[in-house]
Amino acid sequence: MVDRHVSVVDDAGEALKKALIGPPGPAQRRALAKTITLLESKRADHRARADELLNALLPHTGKSARIGISGVPGVGKSTFIEALGLLLLERGHRVAVLAIDPSSTVSGGSILGDKTRMERLSSDERAFIRPSPSSGTLGGVTEKTREAMLVCEAAGFDVVIVETVGVGQSETAVAAMTDMFVLLQLPNAGDDLQAIKKGVMELADLVVINKADLDEAAATRARAQITSALRLLGAHAHAGTQVLQLSAVKGTGLVEFWQTVTQFLDRQRERGTMAERRRSQDRAWMWERVESGLHERFKNHPAVRDALPTITEEVRAGRLAAGVAARRLLDLMK
Repeated sequence: MVDRHVSVVDDAGEALKKALIGPPGPAQRRALAKTITLLESKRADHRARADELLNALLPHTGKSARIGISGVPGVGKSTFIEALGLLLLERGHRVAVLAIDPSSTVSGGSILGDKTRMERLSSDERAFIRPSPSSGTLGGVTEKTREAMLVCEAAGFDVVIVETVGVGQSETAVAAMTDMFVLLQLPNAGDDLQAIKKGVMELADLVVINKADLDEAAATRARAQITSALRLLGAHAHAGTQVLQLSAVKGTGLVEFWQTVTQFLDRQRERGTMAERRRSQDRAWMWERVESGLHERFKNHPAVRDALPTITEEVRAGRLAAGVAARRLLDLMK
């Protein structure tokens, strides 16, 4: 008897695995796109295949620099990532970008325009850009972003950049899956400090004032104001969080930015904090998936599904307290 917990990859999965860990080229890129599509599928058989393939790829993961990028709308995240990506390609790196686009709450659709906005980077075979819809998932990322990141690592991309849909109290999950969380701000950030959620500022490992060429004086003031704001956060913020200013359009400040990133990551490796950070992230992700799975099983439980309309109506009509209703629904799963 075969242990059901042992990873057994079928022929199709073995072919995908071989192409993924093989040499860079069109075959690898096709395999990478197919694998991420398989991960994102809602079909039970696709999920089972994806789980087996992911386990088989696990020994080939973990060797990349994982960078999270977030920022307010209009801050120039795509322009910044493309400029940075092109610089990294010149330096011999292979760059994967997982770009998350917001999904419409009305139609459920998503524009997925990041690949168009990063046209030069997406046309280079040394780079891989995958736009995915958020599909209602909170945290500024998708449900499968972590798994997609691992697949990119298995394919040999040594820099994986995750671009979130925006910034706010819920758009912070990217910090829980990357080695470094970078927050982009505009030169007039000083006027918008009240709109910056404290939680995001506390999570930032590096703050970057983009579009500094538009108003250098304003960018300098914003840098000083944000540096002061970080000090006010005190022990809650990362010790020594730096604030840089640059212009992605003109390419100024990018070299300094990457030097700061590599120095930060080198320190994390030397101290062993990167390995601990990743282990902590893996544990947190396991429990998130457990909670998500329980929620899905609850909604699909036959007894719950049958009773839900009646109990919901009783709550709406004020005949049943919400807490009592919740306990009754949970008791149906026993």
